[in-house]
Amino acid sequence: MTIDFTIRAAEVIKIEAAAVEQLKQYLDADFNLACQLIFDSTGKTIVTGMGKSGHIGSKIAATLASTGTPAFFVHPGEASHGDLGMLSAADIVIAISNSGETAEVLTIMPVIKRLGIKLIAMTGNPASTLAKLADAHLCVKVEQEACPLGLAPTASTTATLAMGDALAVALLDARGFSADDFALSHPGGSLGRKLLLRLEDIMHTGEQVPTVLYSATIKDALLEISKKGLGMTAVVDEQGKMAGVFTDGDLRRILDQRYDIHSNQIADVMTRNCITAQAQQLAAEALQIMQQKKINGLIIIDDAGKPVGAMNMHDLLRAGVL
Repeated sequence: MTIDFTIRAAEVIKIEAAAVEQLKQYLDADFNLACQLIFDSTGKTIVTGMGKSGHIGSKIAATLASTGTPAFFVHPGEASHGDLGMLSAADIVIAISNSGETAEVLTIMPVIKRLGIKLIAMTGNPASTLAKLADAHLCVKVEQEACPLGLAPTASTTATLAMGDALAVALLDARGFSADDFALSHPGGSLGRKLLLRLEDIMHTGEQVPTVLYSATIKDALLEISKKGLGMTAVVDEQGKMAGVFTDGDLRRILDQRYDIHSNQIADVMTRNCITAQAQQLAAEALQIMQQKKINGLIIIDDAGKPVGAMNMHDLLRAGVL
């Protein structure tokens, strides 16, 4: 028997989308209070939850931490056996329980209250024990679970995750958290490389920079290009300032013209007013320039207009920017 699994899948997505849409009615004074408590805190934000709520809580903590709010997840069971020692009075606790009656979560509430720690609860039941104990309650109530049995947390966990994202992004915006700030907490990923890596980190320097005088012959330039292997050479004047560039592409364009590579100067065929870059520019920015201008390499110059580096698409590829 062939089953069309997409029918049930479409129902799940419809139910979960509706659950997220309904969350907007719960963005109330308590949501503002929760944000303010975290924003004003000089400590960390600790997220806790049991089972599926714990998995969602772990992700919420990770999102907070990567967007400017120091946070980590503590398992409520482990908290009862020593991990509560991680908490201080300056911290904020976000406790997640759809029912608001999860025993493992409620067990640690007296200690949290005794320490004077502000509590934010995320539940689907505003009348629950956990909601009543909280300084701010974020309601994540859903009309129905996407599970046809109504047993597996599905729409409720999606709604909780969305509420956590709303909290994190609202705080990110209030803190003026920038792309550079984001990159500092993601140095190992592709996003970090694109936001942190600068041309000075990947460019060829010193003797590796292909350079010839504008009085050099075309042959001299070709030898320099072959020697340095970057598909181009900078052309400089007698003061060492950038006068132009000559590339493999330029060579192809002059092949059908009457130039003598042994006698004609490179100045006769080089590209003047060429695209250059600065060492402090982001590698991702250089990639965008190269793609827009349809060029495969860049000469990097200093403030005096002298070549100090060179790079091409292969360098960007090796650096993981491309």
